[in-house]
Formats: sequence, C-alpha cells, structure tokens
Amino acid sequence: MSSDSLALFRKSLGNELGALAEQHYQHDLQSSDREALQKAASRVSMHTTIGSVVGLSLGLFLSFRLRKNRTTMFNAFRTSEKPVAVQFAGGRTEPLPDLTPMLKPSTLGDIATYTLFGLGGLFVGGETGLLTGGLSAQSAIKKDPEAKKRIEAAFRKFRAETLRLEADQLEKGERGLGM
Repeated sequence: MSSDSLALFRKSLGNELGALAEQHYQHDLQSSDREALQKAASRVSMHTTIGSVVGLSLGLFLSFRLRKNRTTMFNAFRTSEKPVAVQFAGGRTEPLPDLTPMLKPSTLGDIATYTLFGLGGLFVGGETGLLTGGLSAQSAIKKDPEAKKRIEAAFRKFRAETLRLEADQLEKGERGLGM
C-alpha cells in the first residue's frame, strides 16, 4: 500500500511533473492568481487534515463501542443458563459442548477491530475532506472570473505539455504501457 492511498499523504505529482507545473505556475499566472491557487490548496489541505482526524477519531470511537458491546454480550451469555445435554425422542442423551471459551473476546480481535475501524475512518474521513476541500477551493477560484480564465488557460497548457511529454516517453520506450 503506497502512501498515496490515503488522502492525507498525497502531496506531489513527481519530480518531472512538479518542475513542469512550477514552470507554468511562475510564467503563465499573475501573482494574484498564484495567491488564489495557494489559498485554494491550503483549503484542500485543511479540509483533508480535519476530515482525516475526524474520521480516525470516529473510527476509534466506534471500535471502542463495538468492543464494549461484545464484552457486554459475552458477559450476558456467560452468566445465562445454558442447556448441558440434548435428549432425543428415542431416549438417547448427547452432551452439548461448552462454547463459552470460544466466544470470549480476544486481544487479537480487539487489535483487529481498532486497526480496521481506525484505518477505515482515516480513509473515509480523508477522502471526504479531500472532496469537500476540492469543492471549497473550486468555489474560491470561481469568485473571480478573469482569474479563473487565466488559471484554466495555464492548466490547459500544462496538461498539453504533460501529454506531449508522456507521448515522447512512450515512443522512446522509457515508460510502460501499464499492462
């Protein structure tokens, strides 16, 4: 699992694309556009961080509640009166095994619960934060129509150059086809 799997840790495009993006960032945009993009990026980062923290907290809280309920159910099962044998119509009696030790909550189960719920909450919260941050950043950029047009034009130039670079790499055989 790569660190890019979690929204909280996604930061860059890679060295080549990062340098190309920085070049377009410096040459194709005005300083007000760069400030708007930086504010938008900080919004996305803030939403993602908050979403990840909230998701992790919620996941750990739910795993705590689940563990408490499992323990309560086990204690209720342990103290309840259970049959010890079954008598068939023919008169034969078969003893029933005691399942209480098999139903006891284990440390390994607790670790698995906390881990899965914690990571699940981190993933869901981070992705939700990334989504809300992206929407918030998009609305912030859309406030100034002229800046939006300049940013879109710079992005189109960057994207076209990225595609040219990728096509050159494919023709030279430097990059796999992903198959």
